[in-house]
Amino acid sequence: MLPARAANARALLCPANLAPLAHPRNVILIHDAAALRHPEWYSPAYAAWQGRILPALARRALHVVTVSEFSRRELTELLGLQDVSVIPGGVDPRYTPDADAETARRELNLTKPYVLCVASQTARKNLQALTPLAEHIEVVVAGGHRPQFAREEGLDALRHLGAVPEHLLPGLYAGAEAFALPSLYEGFGLPLLEAMACGTPVVTSDLTALPDTAGGAAWLAPPDEVAAATRDLLDDEAERERLRTAGLRRAKEFTWARTAREMDALLAALLDGG
Repeated sequence: MLPARAANARALLCPANLAPLAHPRNVILIHDAAALRHPEWYSPAYAAWQGRILPALARRALHVVTVSEFSRRELTELLGLQDVSVIPGGVDPRYTPDADAETARRELNLTKPYVLCVASQTARKNLQALTPLAEHIEVVVAGGHRPQFAREEGLDALRHLGAVPEHLLPGLYAGAEAFALPSLYEGFGLPLLEAMACGTPVVTSDLTALPDTAGGAAWLAPPDEVAAATRDLLDDEAERERLRTAGLRRAKEFTWARTAREMDALLAALLDGG
């Protein structure tokens, strides 16, 4: 129904990787090209579908937007696109150091100090890299599993919360001793910024979009060394304080108001020109 309803629209903004192929003036936000770069991380049916739909959508789009310079390079290389705009995401104002950590601990039954990771249980998140850290501190993972993603095994040492209600997430971040994300591939890495906004020091992989998103406000390590780096950080209070300060400053650069302004300006420029 959407192409028919939008038949007279000068543009149709589609912010979540998909758009109706029948509509000729889509402005589509493609967050990353992970399914094209690493189809083995997905079910065969999903990888095949993405391999067909993303190139078709990109070719027909009025314009393609993505969330990082890394993803722009990926889309340029894998889809042959020449003109892709970058508009990063933002952090909701609820993510602050004053978020209600006590309520999150109580409702999620967290009784010990913990390191947090917010990630779905999928192969590209590389959660197994955090299992050595669980010998020293509880490692809490918030995030569910989607059937189209290849599930990662060997994660019994981690505390899995599953999908956490939105109202508890800021407090869950704020109550953590540190945030660790050992991903092998990210198009942006919004959880880094959410953790920073809550005053939680961050350790993450030195791959894909993560170094740019961290902007010097996180410790970077090869993915399989993130656990060791996190343990070192936990023993260095001065460095944790430095990262808290740097992270709060970095997170303030990313707001949804900024995202909306930049998207609004892009749409105005596209429509004025077309």
